[in-house]
Amino acid sequence: MAAAIEMITPTRMELLKLKQRVSLAQRGYDLLTEKKDALVIEFFEILRRIKEARVGAFEQLSTSYRALSICFAVMGTIETRQASKEAKRELQVDTSTRHIMGIIVPTLRVEKVERTALTRGYSIHATSSVLDDASREFEKALKLLIELAELEESARAIAKELEKTKRRVNALDYIIIPRLKATVKFIAMRLDEMERENFSRLKRIKAMFEARA
Repeated sequence: MAAAIEMITPTRMELLKLKQRVSLAQRGYDLLTEKKDALVIEFFEILRRIKEARVGAFEQLSTSYRALSICFAVMGTIETRQASKEAKRELQVDTSTRHIMGIIVPTLRVEKVERTALTRGYSIHATSSVLDDASREFEKALKLLIELAELEESARAIAKELEKTKRRVNALDYIIIPRLKATVKFIAMRLDEMERENFSRLKRIKAMFEARA
């Protein structure tokens, strides 16, 4: 670093340019710090929502499995499994993106997660209403799990951007700005030395002229 500083030509124009770069780097540091702080707030808000979504999804899954247990007891395990094989398994999921503070995060949209007994695919004549209840509960759970997945992907995207922003802030704070300031200080000191040398030289020249006179 010292060798790089010494290679710089110590001129007032160079000093002005470096001071402008310091100012620009400081402004960038301030903006990135604000962005980092905002990302931290957004990240913890999404974590809070994820925690709530997980609780809701797991509670619904628990309800779903209780309904399935009742279905096994009323209809029988073999009949319930056969009905599940007949049920429609396709689910249309539309994926898109949205922006959170300039960060692209995924968006999942699912239509008609909760279906009716007539649209699920299994025979309504050979099954019991408890199968409809269990199916409905699992459809509710699936919807909550999709919402949870969207939140978790958003959290991952924000965490990645937060880490990137923190690296940039640290680079400016500990490397770039200190180097620029050190270079500014070096050039300022060299210019002061040059001015003192010029002043001393002018005094000697003046003294020589006065001696001749």
